[in-house]
Amino acid sequence: MARTSTLLLEQKSDSSLGFSKEQGDQIQIRGFLLTSTWSAKRLVSIETQMFDSMFQRISESGVESTAIWRRIEMATSLVAGSGKLHFRVKFFREQGCRQASWVSGVSFKRCIQRELSWYTFNKDLDPSDGDVGFLQGQVEEMRGEFAVWKRAIANGGLANCDTSAFSSMLYYCVQFTRSCGVNKLLQIQGSDFSQTAIYKNGNPLRTVTLSCLRDGATKYFDFTVIGSGVAGLRYALEVSKYGSVAVITKAEPHESNTNYAQGGVSAVLCPLDSVENHMRDTIVAGAYLCDEETVRVVCTEGPDRVRELIAIGASFDHGDDGNLHLTREGGHSHHRIVHAADMTGREIERALLKAVVDDPNIYMFEHHFAIDLLTSQDASETYCHGVDTLNTETQEVIRFISKVTLLASGGAGHIYPTTTNPPEVTALRTGTSELDISSPSSDTSVVTSSYMYIVATGDGIAMAHRAQAVISNMEFVQFHPTALADEGLPIKPTKSRENAFLITEAVRGNGGILYNLGMERFMPLYDERAELATRDVVARSIDDQLKKRNEKYVFLDISHKPRDEILSHFPNIASECLRYGLDITRQPIPVVPAAHYMCGGVRAGLHGETNVRGLYVAGEVACTGLHGANRLASNSLLEALVFARRAVKPSIDHMTSSGLDLSDSNLWARMVVPVSLGSDVLADSIRRTRKARKELQSIMWEYVGIVRSTTRLKTAERRIGELETEWEEYLFQQGWEPAMVGLEACEMRNLFCCAKLVVSSALARHESRGLHFMIDFPHLEESMRLPTVISPVKSTWSSEQLHKQQNC
Repeated sequence: MARTSTLLLEQKSDSSLGFSKEQGDQIQIRGFLLTSTWSAKRLVSIETQMFDSMFQRISESGVESTAIWRRIEMATSLVAGSGKLHFRVKFFREQGCRQASWVSGVSFKRCIQRELSWYTFNKDLDPSDGDVGFLQGQVEEMRGEFAVWKRAIANGGLANCDTSAFSSMLYYCVQFTRSCGVNKLLQIQGSDFSQTAIYKNGNPLRTVTLSCLRDGATKYFDFTVIGSGVAGLRYALEVSKYGSVAVITKAEPHESNTNYAQGGVSAVLCPLDSVENHMRDTIVAGAYLCDEETVRVVCTEGPDRVRELIAIGASFDHGDDGNLHLTREGGHSHHRIVHAADMTGREIERALLKAVVDDPNIYMFEHHFAIDLLTSQDASETYCHGVDTLNTETQEVIRFISKVTLLASGGAGHIYPTTTNPPEVTALRTGTSELDISSPSSDTSVVTSSYMYIVATGDGIAMAHRAQAVISNMEFVQFHPTALADEGLPIKPTKSRENAFLITEAVRGNGGILYNLGMERFMPLYDERAELATRDVVARSIDDQLKKRNEKYVFLDISHKPRDEILSHFPNIASECLRYGLDITRQPIPVVPAAHYMCGGVRAGLHGETNVRGLYVAGEVACTGLHGANRLASNSLLEALVFARRAVKPSIDHMTSSGLDLSDSNLWARMVVPVSLGSDVLADSIRRTRKARKELQSIMWEYVGIVRSTTRLKTAERRIGELETEWEEYLFQQGWEPAMVGLEACEMRNLFCCAKLVVSSALARHESRGLHFMIDFPHLEESMRLPTVISPVKSTWSSEQLHKQQNC
């Protein structure tokens, strides 16, 4: 099986250091001089415990230069600290776990960079440290080298890049981090299952379950968290006090819906506001379908959860009076939105990721796609024992066995063609039997290729559905009313976006006005709250204007506000629009609705518990009853924080009362990667799968959009069924088997599942409520003021195709 190779650093004496300061812009790694003879097709994954994957899997083969640079930006962090450490270089065969080195008796620090910048500097630097000036000087030199290298990539990739700049950059990074350190001192041993004590300065802190089998195919943890957004990370930070935690993330840790959230977190933090006000706003927005007890719990506990975020390190905007700056959004009666300009999600994600990195008991497994939950049946009870995953970089199936599993994998925005959820991303797949960089002419070159992944494909909801969990309220898909309409920009993007750029609700909350292309204000015609109406009302109003006037977009105008105020509150939006020739301080913003948030999901109790024992849910994947038929703006991050925290105690109780048996890993059949089908068949299958995805998205937008009808929903149901059958028949004719797993195929299976759940739920609700508007049932029906519940169904592929396979 293909594996990546990783460069590790161990504490050693000066004489064993592999980097020579005298070499200037060249670096010697064990006798191999990194110069212009470096082969661009060779890949070295340099993952050190000092700056979190410096240049991770760089290749010019099959990957756009922008994707390479983006990968480098997100993989590299700079750190600062104290203590003179010297290191020896050695190689180690990684099996998927990032934290794999052990350095005894040394204190290290790492940091995750903020706002995709090379230039993050640790705020804890001691000004009295004599090395600080030197280190800052090194950073300044690095800036120039980074710029040179970035321009070189932009102008044609690594082939045209002077690798002396690469060498200099690597040299300065190493010199900079010689006075720094990292933590994560835990090592996952290649040994049998065991109870491992955590030590600090030689003293045991706690005992945790921490082990891998020798083949690396099975890992044991006390807690498994699926997803690295606000819900998953906040939960991990709490349960890590009681046991080992594996955080499994489909992409890079920062790639989550949380990171793309602009608005903020709603919480009662103003003396003029009250929990009752927040509750009333939430229930009205939810069209009276909200669970009142859940609403009370979230609105009551919200302020404490925000304070905890601040204590962890999140930095929010403050007013001139020194207090938190609270803004107002649509549907809110008071100013209660805590925010960090218009990049609140990014700031929360940064703070939580840094805390997770600093926690010695949390292990991040990035690029691990969750395939299916591992469950067992005992009489009427279903139990969850972990999850099977696919390491998308090494193409290995890795099994995680755990006492408790938290599902925090986000929503399913990509069942629609236009969504504000994270875009499709190009990543690098690597493989080698034995990497040897001691000789530039070595025959064991690393084979690299690219692959695509999408974050919000409904993986968690679909997995839970297959695992017998109850699903609820899937008909309530929120379309954000104001996503940037590229067609209305002065300078059109050269290619269509993979996701819609969100124009936060706060623009309307701060006085933004909606106009049609005739510059006629229209919202007062639809709702007395005008632009401050709830999202479902505003989205339908815009949709109605577009259809009546046969136009492609409307305008959202904030230009009547002071320029400085606009730029201070919405710097991200202003910057994005300016890229395409639009100055939002002078011109209106073209906007159009886009799929944004799933109000339905896995049905959860007040502590995130599901009907599957040992399985908890938090965040967008969950249906807690808070949102009802429509989510109130900025209640999503709040809900994630509250339920991540509430799930902790029952999770710990379940963990302490449960045991792990090494033989548990053999209870389920092993999934296999379809390498036996050959590269041509796999490439054709991926192309066919991508075509099916676009067809599914088109069907959902055409027939299951903002305004629906029974006839159109039944048409969607029929066409989706036909498309799924056609797609599966194609795969099986190519030799695919039910036990085979591939990233694109598994994503497609989950998209089909979620799309069908949305359609079947919509057909079951014979009324118009919140986000679900039916032409043939245009009114609220009091008898329908109940959640939609979808009973568990055991399935893998569609029953038709599975039956055909079993009878061949």
